[in-house]
Amino acid sequence: MKLNHTIQGTGKAIILIHGLFGSGNNLRRLSHALSKNYMVISPDLRNHGKSPICQKMDYPSMALDIIELMKELDLSKASLIGHSMGGKIAMQAALSYAHKVEKIVIGDILPIDYKPDIQINAINGLNAIVSSRPASRKQADEILSKHISDLAIREFLLKNLILKEDGKYSVRVFMESINTNYSRELAMSVTGKPFEGPTLFIKGGKSDYIREQYFKDTLQLFPKSQHTTINGAGHWLHVEKSVEFNQIIIKFLST
Repeated sequence: MKLNHTIQGTGKAIILIHGLFGSGNNLRRLSHALSKNYMVISPDLRNHGKSPICQKMDYPSMALDIIELMKELDLSKASLIGHSMGGKIAMQAALSYAHKVEKIVIGDILPIDYKPDIQINAINGLNAIVSSRPASRKQADEILSKHISDLAIREFLLKNLILKEDGKYSVRVFMESINTNYSRELAMSVTGKPFEGPTLFIKGGKSDYIREQYFKDTLQLFPKSQHTTINGAGHWLHVEKSVEFNQIIIKFLST
């Protein structure tokens, strides 16, 4: 699948992979910081942003999308940085196409099964917007607030709003595919041959997505992995603590 993408800077290639309900500009602060020394590619994943929609939505397929993007751009190798679902895609790409991946950085997720309440609530909230067809952003936020209390998370999700020709609002992401695939695909673990390249997991100190009891299983897939924590950050650590997040990644990539 041909992904919509932007490119910033020149040098060694880095691909930034956003999470569920995001788009290529979600990691723009990191892209700007890295573009001083690297070529940074920021794609919209399938069923997100301006990329094509597709019923199939699993980690092997989305990892292949990244590899096909590299082929399109004539990149023999790239480092991958992914947050949340994007982190799982980066891990799957490294496990399946190790010869194409130099390093990976994973933001607040491990290669295990997840069904966090916040993502279930987000799915339910966006489905409610699609079915209600609100007439304003305020109405859309009121609908979403019944499922998500955190204003910052709602503002992130509301970036998916689009105004239709009839003057009603819907969402840009392809909810039909997400509804079908979340429990049976997107919440699942990633597997493959161990990736021997440098790997960094960054945990948000206030997030429970990365737990120490799963480190042993993670090391079997990523034997050269390192772990670090950003204190005071939650799951959206790249927004909450962007300066520290960027500094950690820049240091890791330069060594």
